[in-house]
Formats: sequence, structure tokens, C-alpha cells
Amino acid sequence: MADRQGADAAAILPGAGTIDLQEEGSHGVLLLHGFGDTPQTLALLARRLRKSRYSVLAPLLPGHGRSMESFGKSRATEWIAAARDAYIEMRSRHDSVSVVGLSMGGALAVLVAAEQHEIPALILIAPYLGMPALLRLAAATHWLWGGLAGEVNARNPRSIHDPIEREKNLAYGAVTGRELHELSTVVHRARKALVNVRAPTLIIQSREDPRCPPEVAKFALEALGSAEKKLVWTEGAGHIITVDYGRERVFSEVERWLDAHGGRGEAAATKERLPNIPAAKTDPGRIR
Repeated sequence: MADRQGADAAAILPGAGTIDLQEEGSHGVLLLHGFGDTPQTLALLARRLRKSRYSVLAPLLPGHGRSMESFGKSRATEWIAAARDAYIEMRSRHDSVSVVGLSMGGALAVLVAAEQHEIPALILIAPYLGMPALLRLAAATHWLWGGLAGEVNARNPRSIHDPIEREKNLAYGAVTGRELHELSTVVHRARKALVNVRAPTLIIQSREDPRCPPEVAKFALEALGSAEKKLVWTEGAGHIITVDYGRERVFSEVERWLDAHGGRGEAAATKERLPNIPAAKTDPGRIR
């Protein structure tokens, strides 16, 4: 097992590893990244929340942040299980854990929240909860064309408007037919699970998102079973709004929602006893 874990860690791209900024006793926040991407898209938010005395974990999902070969072998069931396991692990260390998901991570967050009704706050950032008709068709027929097409370019420069942050992004930028099918599986399950969510839920969505049209966010808001829910619109950014222009407003909205739903009291209570927090170090496997 140790040898296998070492091999997995060695295969992780520099800067793509799990972000672990946890501290015993403070309010936990689980951050879930998107399809074909890495926790790097959540690093700025993670550090912002840690500075505010939240305990943060952003795990690297199976098959992500390594190679297209590794990605092609990973499955929706593994991504869902990894999200669930990360929540359970955090819950064992903290009195309460809120969940934040970006893109497909938003769909995974919905699946976790639909099962765990004690979650005090759920935040969905540009949640990928709907696929365009052509992509749904491609996913459903992947067995026909996937083997012939191989890796298909999936980059969209409009996903991140900021050219500096776009250059930093560690996403694969490609997809196979099989992985598109796995993504559709996550989306389908999450859409069905929305009605079972009970946590107060905030959705943050850019009006200029090239991946998720506004109609998807509106659908999610309507379908959520939460008694308390809110949709906040942003402008001037693309899909990965945690690194794009206007990200500070996104971070402020996230903090306000967490503070309003049980987070601030617990986090602030630990402020006096916590040491100064050094800048997170980047290594191939894990950021602490």
C-alpha cells in the first residue's frame, strides 16, 4: 500500500496536489474541484478561508492532476466516493463541515449534501449541473466514436478571462468519450439529488460562463430542496470564477454565507489559540 501511495504521489503534477490547511477544532470547509482540473483552481479561496480561521481541505480527485492515461481510467463512482470519504474524514475531526464545490465539484457537493443533512452550509460555484444537448448525445454514444477519436481538445479560453490565471491552470484541456460519459453520470445523479438537499445553499454563477448557461443555475435553485437558498450573479469572468476577474467578490460571498450559517462563531473562537499561519508550501503531492 505504501509503495502504491508513493507511486501515485510521484505521478501528481507539481502544484496539482491536495490542499490541506486543516486545524483541529475549527469549522471545516471541504472544497471540491472540477472535471479534468485540480485543487489549484481553489488555492486562492482556500488560503482566504484559512486566513479567516476556517479549516480547509481541497482533495485531488482520482485520475486528476496526473496524466491523461490516469484520467481515462478513472470513473464517476471513484470521484463521488472520494468526495464522500473526504467529507467523512473531515467530519471526524471537526464539529461541523461545510461543503463548497466548483463546476463538477458542485455536482459532487450536491451528492454529498443530499446524503449528509447535518451540513450547515453548501456553496455551489458555477455548478456543472446540466450538459448541452450535443454533449449529452456524445456522452451517450461514446462507445461508438470514443475509441476512434481518442483525446479531444476541450479547452475554451473564455473559461478564464484573466490571461495570467489562464496560463497557470493545470487542467488537462482534453477529454475522451469515456470520461465525457462519466461526467454525464455525475451530472445526472446530482440533478436527481438536488431535491434531497437540506443545507442552506448559495449558488454563485457568472452570466458569461461558457460552460454553464444561466438556465442551469436557475434550474438548480428551483430544484434544490433547501428551505434557504440564494443565487448570486457575477459578471466579467468565465467559468472558473475562483481565479478569474472579480474573484474577490466570489470569496466575500462565500465567507458571508459560511459566517451566517455557523462558521464564523466556531472559527473566530479559535483565533486566539491558533499560531500565525505560514504561507502554504507547494509540493507534487500535497499542500499544507
